[in-house]
Amino acid sequence: MTDNDHTFRTETSSSPDRQDSGSDAATRRLLELAGPLPRRPRVLGLGRGPGRALLPLAAEAGAEVTAVDPHQPFLDELRAAADARGLGDRVRTLRADTAGPSGPGLPDGSFDLVLAEGATHLTGLGTALRDWKRLLAPGGSLVLTDCVQTTGTPTAGARACSDRRPPAPGIAAAVAAGYHVLGTSARPDDHGAEHGCAVHVLRPVDPRWPARPETPADRAAVFAVNAAAFPTPDEAALVDALRDDPAAWLPGLGHVVTDGPDGDVVAYALLTRCLVGDAPALALAPVATVPDRQRRGAGRAAVRAALDAARLRGESLVLVLGHPEYYPAFGFVPASRYGIRPGFDVPDEAMMALVLDGSVPVPRGTIHYPAAFGV
Repeated sequence: MTDNDHTFRTETSSSPDRQDSGSDAATRRLLELAGPLPRRPRVLGLGRGPGRALLPLAAEAGAEVTAVDPHQPFLDELRAAADARGLGDRVRTLRADTAGPSGPGLPDGSFDLVLAEGATHLTGLGTALRDWKRLLAPGGSLVLTDCVQTTGTPTAGARACSDRRPPAPGIAAAVAAGYHVLGTSARPDDHGAEHGCAVHVLRPVDPRWPARPETPADRAAVFAVNAAAFPTPDEAALVDALRDDPAAWLPGLGHVVTDGPDGDVVAYALLTRCLVGDAPALALAPVATVPDRQRRGAGRAAVRAALDAARLRGESLVLVLGHPEYYPAFGFVPASRYGIRPGFDVPDEAMMALVLDGSVPVPRGTIHYPAAFGV
C-alpha cells in the first residue's frame, strides 16, 4: 500500500441479530480485488442496514462514506456508531430508496466503491446493475451481495428467506450489463448449508478497450499481435498449434481487444484446456499486447474478458506461468498453495492459480499442458 491508495479490509460481525451480514475472510479478499483505490476513497453503501462494515472503511482507509437505506432507525444506529468512534465527519446518511440512488445528492461518477448488500429486490438485478454503474468513478468497483439458495429442498425458514430476497446475481447478468467480474465467492447465511450470500466484485468494462471473442477472421491479426509482443514468433505459432488441437482448444475462450469499437486488434488473451492430475483446468497463455499499447490497460481488458468467459462456461480453475507482479491483480496466487505444481522447474511465485468457483474442490497434482506447449 502506498500513500496514494488503499486496499480495503473489513470486519466480521458475529451478532446473530445483525441486519447486514458482515464480511468474512473471503469477502475481505474480494474487497482487496477492488483496489487499489484513491487515498481518500468515496464509498457508497446501499441497503446495508446498520452498515457496520462501512465504519472500518472510514476509520482505516479514510473513506468518505455515504450510507443509503429506506429505514431511518438503521441510519440512526449507524450515525450513533460513527459519532462514538469519532467518524461523524466521514459518514453521511441518506434515507432513500436504493432503487433510485442516482437522485439528488448522488451524481454520476461520484463513488470509487459501491457496496450493495441485498439491495436488488426493489428494481431487479438488471436495472440495479445499470443504474449503479452510473455512480462509479473511472476505475471504481461494485461489490454486490445477495441471497442464494444452496439446496433444492430448503426448509420453510430458508424458503421464507428466498421469498424476501432474490437468487444471487448471475455472472451472466453482470457481464451482459457491461461489467468484468473481478472475483466471486459465497458465504453462509442465517440458514447455514441451505442458504448463503453470493458476493461479486464487479468493475465496468473500460470503453477504451472493447473486447470480444476472436473469430476466424481475426486469425492473421492475432498472429501479428503475438509476433509483435514477443521477441520470437514462438507464441504466435503456439496459438495456431493450439487451434489445431481439439483436446486443447475451447471455442470462445480466445479474446481480442481492439483500439476502440472499430479499431485494429491490439491485445489478445487465450485460455485452453489443461489438466491437474486428471481434473480439467485452464491454462492462460499467451497474453499479448502490441508494444505501443502496452501498460495502458488493453492487455488487462483481454485477460478480464477471457476470465469472464471462463466463469460463464462454469470453469473452476485457471493456471498461468507469468510475472508475479502482474497476475495477482486478477486474483492469482502461487499454485503451490493448492498443491499444484508444473512438471518442470520454475520459480514458485511464477506458477499461479486462480480459483473461479470456490464451491468445487481444487484438484492437487501435476499440471499437464497440451502438447503444443512442448513441456
